[in-house]
Amino acid sequence: MTARRRAPDLAYSWALALVALLPRLFVAIAWAREPVWDGHYYHLGASRIAAGLGYSEDVLIRGVSVWKPWTHYPVGYSAILGFFYKIFGDHLLVAPLLSAALGAGSAVLAHRIALPYLGATRARIAGALVALHPGLIAYSALVMTEIPSAFLLLLLLWSLLRFRGTWRAVVFGGVILGVLTLTRPASLLLFPLLALCEPRPWLRAVTRSVALLAVTMVVVLPWTARNCVRMDGCALVSTNGGWNLAIGALTETGRFQTLRGKDGCPNVTGQVQQDDCWKKVGWAKIQESPGRWLAMAPKKLAQTFSHESFAVEYVHEADPAAWPDSRRQAARALFAAAHLALLCAAALAVVALPLGRLRPREQYWQGGLLLLLCGLIFYGIADEQRPFHWLVVVAPVLAFLPVPGRPYLGGLGRMAMVTVLATAATHVVFFGEDRYHLFLSPIFCILAAAALREGERVARTALRG
Repeated sequence: MTARRRAPDLAYSWALALVALLPRLFVAIAWAREPVWDGHYYHLGASRIAAGLGYSEDVLIRGVSVWKPWTHYPVGYSAILGFFYKIFGDHLLVAPLLSAALGAGSAVLAHRIALPYLGATRARIAGALVALHPGLIAYSALVMTEIPSAFLLLLLLWSLLRFRGTWRAVVFGGVILGVLTLTRPASLLLFPLLALCEPRPWLRAVTRSVALLAVTMVVVLPWTARNCVRMDGCALVSTNGGWNLAIGALTETGRFQTLRGKDGCPNVTGQVQQDDCWKKVGWAKIQESPGRWLAMAPKKLAQTFSHESFAVEYVHEADPAAWPDSRRQAARALFAAAHLALLCAAALAVVALPLGRLRPREQYWQGGLLLLLCGLIFYGIADEQRPFHWLVVVAPVLAFLPVPGRPYLGGLGRMAMVTVLATAATHVVFFGEDRYHLFLSPIFCILAAAALREGERVARTALRG
């Protein structure tokens, strides 16, 4: 691509950044309130870090305030936020403004990532979808990890694709994945992504994936060492893994529920001891009734992918007077409709337009896939439970099947599909909440822009011609 052809796309990226930033700034300023729920703890951790007190809290022991280190929540977001708190102070607007900037950056990254794979028009659509995504815009007001995690995920994909085939991909990708792991520990499972975008031979790709994991651990292990020294035992990143496993084993709804001592851990003191205890409770419950645990998978996936309401509930909790039920319900409906429409379009990324220059056999196969996915979409619409989560499982699996006439997947498509599957599998093991799909929303935007392309054979023939 020549410099002359790059310029319009670069201009679009700058315009996209502005379009994405303005509504996010408005929401960040107008909706920001005292952080609630998990946001309270991220804010507290960041404030303590900025004050030079480390990742800690003060507890009263016999009436005396005592400094106590903690690591129940992953440290990454609080550490990033603490850096900005150190500069600007721990004002309520700092975190929302940071989220607004990272959200705008995510739109730009989505456009730049998609450009070589989808072409100018579809890449612009991908960036615009991220920029104007209602849920991502609303999330700017929240002091939560999803916006920074989504940005880091896109930055990881960009670095792996931009430096594909070189050791810079290993180093830069490993550092980014390390920061992402400290922010969202389950992201450590994404280290094989490098092998999906590396050129063959596969042995070299696998070797570099292992090297990327090593770089990632170089970033993570200093924090692990801190935990071993400061806490009552070693923890790789945080001490909520066993807690989450127990919730996933005990939940009746597929979503979060508060654990109490009577659920299996009545006498624990340290955070690591507590997490180990809950881990044992979770595994024991799973082994006691593995069929029940597996049967909860659809509920967990439904809680994660089939609606979008967390941002509304968060701002309602922070400022109930500003969010009466009528406004709250309307916002929930808007965010859910936008998310589910995006999910449907993203699923069609695995289908080639079953018309045009496809051969008859390819047309039959792609037409059949289109009917299958449309059937799942109509099923999601017709059923009052809105089971759109099946699209998240079926479409990525179909993407890797050698179906005649399929569209070109490429390194970006393979990494996107594996990331979706890995995220879904994580929440099948633990539990589901709709906020967890925000991590993938920019990926869904890219896949939606890729819906119903030409078949791979047709595209390659056109390139040779």
